[in-house]
Amino acid sequence: MFALQYSEFGPPGVLSVGEAVEPHAGPGEIRVAVRAAGVTPVDAKVRSGLPEGRPPLAWPHIPGVDASGVVDEIGGGVAGVAVGDAVFGLVDIARLGGAAAEFAVLKAWAAKPDALSWEEAGGAATSVETATRTLDRLGVTAGTTLLVEGAAGGVGTVAVQLAVARGATVIGTASERNHAFLAGLGAVPTAYGTGLADRVAALAPGGVDAVLDIAGSGSLPDLVAIAGTPDHVVTISDFSAPRLGVALSHTGPGGDVPAYAGLAAAAALATEGRFTVPLHAVLPLARGAEAHEMSASGHARGKIVLTVP
Repeated sequence: MFALQYSEFGPPGVLSVGEAVEPHAGPGEIRVAVRAAGVTPVDAKVRSGLPEGRPPLAWPHIPGVDASGVVDEIGGGVAGVAVGDAVFGLVDIARLGGAAAEFAVLKAWAAKPDALSWEEAGGAATSVETATRTLDRLGVTAGTTLLVEGAAGGVGTVAVQLAVARGATVIGTASERNHAFLAGLGAVPTAYGTGLADRVAALAPGGVDAVLDIAGSGSLPDLVAIAGTPDHVVTISDFSAPRLGVALSHTGPGGDVPAYAGLAAAAALATEGRFTVPLHAVLPLARGAEAHEMSASGHARGKIVLTVP
């Protein structure tokens, strides 16, 4: 098969499209002929180099954890899906990649709703799982007032919509140019940075019940103050969290249970017209290096997706 890949750590320029060994579905897995694959900041971090102590990658390495496509191989013990079905999902995160290719093996998936394009579905899965997992951990339900720090990115836009669908009131921080965009997703937008506590107090005089930090910009002390207690704050990207008593949500060893059920729930919401996947950019697989540069910039509004011919 062909795949986006690299054989050494480095800048986006190490990426190229070339031949790679086809993967095959193992027990509990399916393989898809990929139509679109998402690009996340984690892909760029892995490409730049793994922390000391992590198991080495097998070269060449194929990036990407999100994909949409057509099922063409089914592993043992899998039920409820057939060859030819259109699905979206994610690879085994422990593999740190594998989606940006002609074929990819998925660990979790759901039927792709007609309401989502291949590109939208291809960038959805990890953001949906992350948003569902963190909203569950925060106990977000109808009547909750939720503050999302970094609401305009790939995970943020999904978290806003899923929280609104649960009946929550959502305040989302973003740069001013993204305020109208966030309002269109159902959030009450506000600026991040100095004075955030005062701005949130004006928007939610009764206070906020929960805070989700996606940005990882160093604002956790302020977010804890806004929430009133670290128990009501969850971050997915600030590794100083334990020092402040804040939960750092992840699905690695010792982490949270993955919220794979969120995929089907998001698909149902999309069918009802209550969920979409905002796309920052859609590029062909051959422009993978450009997509990685966009993702690493931290300024993407929504998802960056690669199409697979």
